Amino acid sequence: MSIDQPCVLLVEDEPAQREVLLYNLEADGFAVQSAENGEEALELVREGPPDLIVLDWMLPRVSGIEVCRQLKSRAETRAIPIIMLSARSEEVDRVRGLETGADDYVVKPYSVVELMARVRAQLRRTRPASVGERLEYQGIALDAETHRVTRDGETLKLGPTEFRLLSTFMEKPGRVWSREQLLDRVWGRDIYVDTRTVDVHIGRLRKALCQHGGDDPLRTVRGAGYALG
Repeated sequence: MSIDQPCVLLVEDEPAQREVLLYNLEADGFAVQSAENGEEALELVREGPPDLIVLDWMLPRVSGIEVCRQLKSRAETRAIPIIMLSARSEEVDRVRGLETGADDYVVKPYSVVELMARVRAQLRRTRPASVGERLEYQGIALDAETHRVTRDGETLKLGPTEFRLLSTFMEKPGRVWSREQLLDRVWGRDIYVDTRTVDVHIGRLRKALCQHGGDDPLRTVRGAGYALG
């Protein structure tokens, strides 16, 4: 799994539907985890929060609507976009799904092409760099598609790890990221790297950002981590 790939959790109990969606999500360049019931879905989120969840309403053990309610009630999982899939087409059901916290609601049968577009739209909002968006912050511009970074018009040379770190910071300027969160996002959840490695690469990123002059835009938050701006 590439670290740049957004991770999508697919929760669907119907095998044929699950296979079709799994195939299309992977073909679109996403890393996909799948679950057959709500209980398994909650367990997978606990092990490592995905970037987005495609969630069927009618699930065994724990319903999709209850999975959604639980995840949206917790601070650590509230921001994960959830696209709810349902055969319920009544307005009252759509409203209930959205009021429970779903970010989008798709009625079955649906167009797979349209669903993929909705997945990308949600990720564009929460992880813009992962879907090739151009990010800008106080004179720094990052083009995720061409892997080019400039500051005040001057091209900056960044290594791949520093590029991923900067992408993470620029997606949420002002947010404080702990070393552990940066390890998960930049190096990957399944790779063991010492937290001091983060400090080394932050040092390299600072040097790269200031290679043509200008103030250091990265902030060290004592006991918490790092932030941009």
